[in-house]
Amino acid sequence: MAALALTSPATPQARQTVTPPKARYAMDAGTTTGMAGMAGGGMGAALSMLTGGGGREAHELRLRLGSTLAPTGAPSADHFVPAGMRMGKSLPLVTPTPGSGRREEPGEVPDNFQRPKGRLLLFWGCGERAGPGQPVVIDFAKVAAGQMPPNLFSTNVPADRGPNLSNSRTYGDWPNSRSNKAPGGGSLIGEHRIAGTYSPEISFALQQDWMEGIAARNQALPSGAVNLSWNAVPAATGYYAWAFGASGDGRGEQTDMVWWSSSMTREFGGGLWDWLPPETVARLVTQKVVMPPQQTSCVIPAAVRQASPQFMMGNLTAYGPEANFVHPPRPANPRVAWNQEWTARVRYRSTTGMMIGGPDMGAAMQGEESREERKPKKCKGVGGMLGGILSGRGC
Repeated sequence: MAALALTSPATPQARQTVTPPKARYAMDAGTTTGMAGMAGGGMGAALSMLTGGGGREAHELRLRLGSTLAPTGAPSADHFVPAGMRMGKSLPLVTPTPGSGRREEPGEVPDNFQRPKGRLLLFWGCGERAGPGQPVVIDFAKVAAGQMPPNLFSTNVPADRGPNLSNSRTYGDWPNSRSNKAPGGGSLIGEHRIAGTYSPEISFALQQDWMEGIAARNQALPSGAVNLSWNAVPAATGYYAWAFGASGDGRGEQTDMVWWSSSMTREFGGGLWDWLPPETVARLVTQKVVMPPQQTSCVIPAAVRQASPQFMMGNLTAYGPEANFVHPPRPANPRVAWNQEWTARVRYRSTTGMMIGGPDMGAAMQGEESREERKPKKCKGVGGMLGGILSGRGC
């Protein structure tokens, strides 16, 4: 049975009874370049890049099925993909079991988290000079155990996690221990179908393919600030950038951590690190938290680089469109109850990661550096070492 594509949230109708869906499906499709894996997937992609496995355009895909139903027999489900995706006939959605090494949800604090030492310096906004009241300094020695540092994560940008193991009676996801091959150069466009033992059959057609990759450059300015620029990404609804660095005491001990956000207001976390629907991004653009889709540059203040002189890792996200589907369609007669069987949501984004003040990754990958620049050079400090490795020049 065909699903109804929702181009905008349905307007509530008076007196209509709405029954929540038995199953919810979430599909997150992202395009990554550079060291983008540092933002959402941990250090994996960054380490891959250090060994020559990253930097080029790649794709990230996460599939999640949550249901209020108990399975018929063993829990089992598959996402049958279009042939154009070139990922086989289907992708298995595996139900995590105790001791299976469940992945942490975005925003979840890992069990092995260690409280940092020293201080955290918070900066925000685009411009050669940091704005008034910056940086906000948080001394971890003065933070009570278990207390979240103030003004660190935003409460104005809620993160919609979607279905997961904790909010579903039965749950399955991909990638998993049975299947985790990264998406290649195939296309998302076409018919998608999800069938299993614990949910109604779900089917929808996608018209939006992977977003275009981001090619970002950063250039030091005479003032000590850094100009971050990038290509305009089609279908982008807005951009958000952040950078993170640290300084030491010269004996290998970290003293300060430095965190900068492109938001023109003091907003640092929450849903900004996640996938955001277009309506939320539009609101954040008007609030100057997210950069508008027409903007293709942002200057990181000189004070940020001065606070972290050795190296900084940066990330830029282009939020993308969202497709929503529901079955059955909402009855036109408000007196008829809307008993939803299932909903499906497909979210898009494009991200890139880079060294701030380090080598131009785009130029390095495209072989645009001169022969002289490719010769091994003596590297100074942690930043020089990483720069030499990432640019392929060595140390």
